[in-house]
Amino acid sequence: MQDPFLAEALKEARLGLKEDGIPIGSVLVIDGKIVGRGHNRRVQRQSAILHAEMDCLENAGRLVAEEYARARLYSTLSPCDMCSGAALLYGISHIVVGENTSFRGPEEYLRSRGVTLEIAADPECVKLMAEFIAARPELWNEDIGMLTGAPDS
Repeated sequence: MQDPFLAEALKEARLGLKEDGIPIGSVLVIDGKIVGRGHNRRVQRQSAILHAEMDCLENAGRLVAEEYARARLYSTLSPCDMCSGAALLYGISHIVVGENTSFRGPEEYLRSRGVTLEIAADPECVKLMAEFIAARPELWNEDIGMLTGAPDS
C-alpha cells in the first residue's frame, strides 16, 4: 500500500507531466498535514530553479524553524544537490523518496548531516520517470544538469 503523502506527491508529478513539464512532485507535511505541494515547473515557468521540492517549499510559504524541524519532505525522486541543500538549510530532517534508480542525489551526504531518508522504491514513481526519460531524454538531461553534445575542450 502506497503512503498517502507519497501518493499526493505523485499526483503533483502527474500534473507536471500534464503541463508538458518534468514529472517530479513533492509535498511538505507537518504534524500529519500537507502544508505545501509542488511539482517541477522549470519548463512551464522558464525557471532555472523550480524543481519540485523548491516549488513545494515556495508554496508552503514562510515557516518558522520549529515547523521545519517537525516536517517531512516527500519527493517522487531523490532530491538533487540544490533541493537537498534547501532541506538542510531549513532543518528538514526527514525526507521520503519515491525512487532513486532514475537519479540519485547526495543521499549519503544528507545522512551524514543527520537527515533520515526513506527510500520507498515505489513502482509507480519508477515507471513514470522511466517513461519520461525514454520519451524526453534531452529535457531530462537538461533538468539534471547533464551536458550533451558539448564540444570537447
